[in-house]
Amino acid sequence: MLIFLIVWFLGWSLAAFIAMGADKHRARRGMWRIPEATLFLLAFLGGAFGATLGMHLFRHKTRHWYFRWGLPLIFLAQLTLAGYLHFGLHLF
Repeated sequence: MLIFLIVWFLGWSLAAFIAMGADKHRARRGMWRIPEATLFLLAFLGGAFGATLGMHLFRHKTRHWYFRWGLPLIFLAQLTLAGYLHFGLHLF
């Protein structure tokens, strides 16, 4: 189960990181953009770490409070879920 979780989160994080970089690139050139809902979907599916890292590295979407606070909160929720799935912790 641990290997599956690691591969799952790394795969979605890589996709979210690339999407953040691509959207920043497109924004600078006035091209078609990746919808914010898609960026959040990638984060929600397991890529919150990559999306947060991309947000800070590319300095993209940092002015939007819902990205600045939402992505790290999604990441914390994913860490909690991963811990529960792996260790069987009963947190609540």
